[in-house]
Amino acid sequence: MNDKSDTAHEGGSPLDPSAEEIRRWGNAAVEAMVEYLSSIRDRRVYPQTTAREIREKLERNLPESGIDFERLLETFKDVIVPLSRHNGHPRMFGYVQAPGTALAALADLLASTLNANLTAWRSAPAAVEIERLTIDWIKQIVGFPAEAGGLFVSGGSMANFAALAAARRAKAPEDLLNKVAQSFPRAMRVYTSTETHHSVAKAAALLGIGRDNVREVAVDERLKIRIDDLEAKIVEDLAAGHLPFCVVGNAGTVNTGACDPLREIGEVARRFNLWMHVDASYGGFAILATSARKLFDGLKEADSIALDPHKWLYLPVDCGCVLYRDAQRARATFAHDAEYTRVMAQEADEAFAFWDYGPDLSRRFRALKVWMILKGVGLRALGAAIEKDLACARHLEGLVRASEDFEMLAPVELSIFCFRHVLPRFKPALARADEAERRRVEEELDAWNERLLVELQRDGSSYLSNARVGGRFSLRGCVMNYRTTLRDMEILLEDLRRLAERLR
Repeated sequence: MNDKSDTAHEGGSPLDPSAEEIRRWGNAAVEAMVEYLSSIRDRRVYPQTTAREIREKLERNLPESGIDFERLLETFKDVIVPLSRHNGHPRMFGYVQAPGTALAALADLLASTLNANLTAWRSAPAAVEIERLTIDWIKQIVGFPAEAGGLFVSGGSMANFAALAAARRAKAPEDLLNKVAQSFPRAMRVYTSTETHHSVAKAAALLGIGRDNVREVAVDERLKIRIDDLEAKIVEDLAAGHLPFCVVGNAGTVNTGACDPLREIGEVARRFNLWMHVDASYGGFAILATSARKLFDGLKEADSIALDPHKWLYLPVDCGCVLYRDAQRARATFAHDAEYTRVMAQEADEAFAFWDYGPDLSRRFRALKVWMILKGVGLRALGAAIEKDLACARHLEGLVRASEDFEMLAPVELSIFCFRHVLPRFKPALARADEAERRRVEEELDAWNERLLVELQRDGSSYLSNARVGGRFSLRGCVMNYRTTLRDMEILLEDLRRLAERLR
C-alpha cells in the first residue's frame, strides 16, 4: 500500500474517514484483539529483546504523510505485541498487575470515541452521571456512607496524593493553602508503617509536608502496623511540639499483602484527632471475596480511601479512585474560583464540578469501563474470581511449605506471596548458631535468588518480581488474574527448579 496524501483518502479526510473505513478498521482491530487474547497463554510472558532492537523495527522519520490503517495495525501485531510484556498472561505474577478484560477494552474504545471531558456536569452530563453512579456503587462495596464523595483518578498514587492533601487541609490552619507549608511553625506529622507504599512519602514531599515528617511505624511478625509503636510515636511528637494530623493504614501492602488492624487504627485516630486514610489500592476490592472480608473490618471508619479498580476489578489502566467520608472537606481543599470555570444558571446537581474534589481539570471517561464491568459481569462473578486468586496464592504457599527446596519469607494474607529458593548446601549453615556464618550464608542466598529471578524473567514461562522481607531478598509474586489456575502455581515452581538446575 502506498503512503496517502493529506487529502486523498477514499473520498474523505484522513481525520474524518468514511463510515465504511471506520467499519473496516474496527473489524480488523477487533480481529487483532481476538487473536491476541485467544493466544495469550501460549506466549512468552516477557520478550527476549533490547531497546535497540525495538527502535530498529520502528520507522524513525517524522511522518509527513499518512499511511493506511492496515499498515499501522501490522506494526502493532508484528512489533508491539511480540516485543511487549504480557500482563494478561496467567503466570504474570510480577507486581500488582491485572490482566484487563475484553469488555473493558471495548469500553475504553467507546469512551475514547465519545471523548467526554469530565470536568463538570455541563461538560459531559451523561458521563458525569455514570461516574457518580459507579462511585456510589464503590461506596456500597466498601461500606462508606451514601453522603460520602469521591472520583476516579489515574491510580493509587494520585488517590493517596489527593487524600493526603484533604487531610492536610482538614487538620491545619485555614491559611495554610495561601502560604508555603514551611511557614507553619509546627511540623505536620504523618504516620505510616514501614510497609506503606512509597507514594505516601512522595505525596508528602510534593505537598510541602516533607518526607522527614512521614514517621515510619514498626510492624509485627506478620508485617502489620504495631499499634503500640504508633501510639508511642504520636505521644512523642506531641511532647516535642509537632502536629500529628494523619495516619495511613494498609488494606493490603504492596510488598507482602499484609492488612493492618484498621479498626484499632481508627480508634487511635479518633483519640488523637487524626485523619485516617486507608491505602486499599491493592487489596480493597478483595472485600468482595467471602474468605477475605474479615480483613477489612474497620475500613468504613476511614476518612478517606484509595482504591484501584484497575487492579481487582480486572480493568485496564488507568483507573484509580479516591473516596472522602466528608466531601466538603475535599472541596475546601481543591475548589478554586476562576472566571473561565464559573458555572452559571444551573441547579446544584448540574453545577457539580469534579475539579472541586481533586487535582485534575481535564479528566477522561474512566467511569465507563467501571460501569460496564460491574453491570456486565456483576459482583458475584467478580467475587468468585478474586476468591480463586486468593486460593491460588494459598496453594503456592502450601506447596512451598511442603517442599524441601523453597521457604516462605512472609505469610500469605491476600494474593501476594514472598518466598525463596534454598539450595541443599545452604541448609546446614542456616541451622547453625554462629551468627557470622548465618549472615554470610544469608548473603549468598540473596545473591542466588537474585540470579534465579533474572533467569526466570529471561526464560519467559513465568514472571516474578522481587521484594525485601526482613532484610532478605525475596522472590515475590501476586495473583490477580481470572485466567490463573492452581496448575499455574505448580508450573511456576517447576520453572524455578528447572532454571535452578541449569544455573548450578
